[in-house]
Amino acid sequence: MEGTAVVGTVEAIETSVSALAALAGHRAGDPASTSADPLRDQADACLDGMAEVGRMEARLAALKVHFTAGYASAAEAMAKPAESPQERTAQEMAVRAEVACALTVSEATAAALLAESTALTTVLQRTLAGLQAGTLSWQHARVMCDETSGLEPAAAAALEGHFLDPDAPGAARGCPAGELVPSRFRAKARRWRERHHPVSIEERHRRSALDRRLECVPDRDGMAWLASYLPADAAEGIWSRATEAARALQGPDEARTLTQLRADVAADWLLRGVAEGTPSPTAQVLITVPVLSLLGAGEEPAVLDGYGPVPASVARRLVGEGAESFMRVLTDPRSGAPLEIGRASYRIPKAMRQWLRLRDGRCPFPGCNNHSLDNEGDHLLAWSDGGGTGISNLGQPCRKHHRLKHTTRWEPVEATRDEPPGWISPSGRYYRSEYQDWEPPDWPHELESFDPPLPVDPFPDWASFTAA
Repeated sequence: MEGTAVVGTVEAIETSVSALAALAGHRAGDPASTSADPLRDQADACLDGMAEVGRMEARLAALKVHFTAGYASAAEAMAKPAESPQERTAQEMAVRAEVACALTVSEATAAALLAESTALTTVLQRTLAGLQAGTLSWQHARVMCDETSGLEPAAAAALEGHFLDPDAPGAARGCPAGELVPSRFRAKARRWRERHHPVSIEERHRRSALDRRLECVPDRDGMAWLASYLPADAAEGIWSRATEAARALQGPDEARTLTQLRADVAADWLLRGVAEGTPSPTAQVLITVPVLSLLGAGEEPAVLDGYGPVPASVARRLVGEGAESFMRVLTDPRSGAPLEIGRASYRIPKAMRQWLRLRDGRCPFPGCNNHSLDNEGDHLLAWSDGGGTGISNLGQPCRKHHRLKHTTRWEPVEATRDEPPGWISPSGRYYRSEYQDWEPPDWPHELESFDPPLPVDPFPDWASFTAA
């Protein structure tokens, strides 16, 4: 970051401080106020203040990055040339210890800040510019640093450009990166990284599968954590099956929460097998497969719902074995958009539910990460109020946000065939929902001039039906 950029960031912070001072002075019942609804004014001022504080925190983080990188650069320039690797390590330790003491943090935290500051001031300058502008949070910047670590500079720049440069080829759509909660941004960045990584996902998966393991970590109060490192298709299937079994046990006489039931069901299965009285439903997981990968003509990753990219070999195995738990979704070999949903699913109600799951990917409430197969269909405009059953009037919120819609003034609006609904809050603010970024598939070199015809549409009246 150059000196002029630092000065600009400081000036922006000063502007934020002035704005916050004005917002903080706004009080309901202020004698000087002529508003008809002073409480609403106070609520709006507090929301605006929170947003402004968030932008100021991002700008302060940009200044911390600048000063951290500047100190590291100055310390390196002042140090005498290292005559051995051990001396070089000692110099790095001294810098790390100084930063840790100045910020009153651990040396591990200081080391992470130094690495992130170096990356942001050298390779990830678009991300740093977003921090300076207040459009990206420090959490978003750290996600970008994490997901580009280990990549060559050109690959890191491509990932950053995809999400932060609107003029980049195939730039990300949906919500801007700064409007996604950090966990959702991480999921999208990881998915793009997996798809475009210079080392094939097949090779990386084979190496990582050798490390599969089960771990038990003691915790306080007579408790412990049991964790398993597994191939993603197995892990997602186990999670889905345990969730369905837990839901089947819920009822008016069941005091346990869904989270507690899921843990109890999994423990019963592992300790006693499928016990009598414990539901054992089949898991149901969507797996989106590029048609050329399914045919063995390409190795483009498939996408496991709720997880992200998996090797094409995993998809071929699941489909070849006839795994009933996994619902196959083929994609258009030219645009990457959904093409068909398993041939057993063309009865109108079921096909519509599956199309919703493909369109939304998860609960459409901003920031929610609840898996699509664990959500509930819902009319945006109620049937009793004249709402139809077309795709543009349907959403699939999770149970929590379905309840939020019906018990508060939160309202989902403006869904389309291809985009989930956004939401209007009780304060009248509109919050966009994230939607899927379908990418055109990678064509094998020998097929680049091949333009295959689309298969016959098994439901040609779909558009008329949804319009009605």
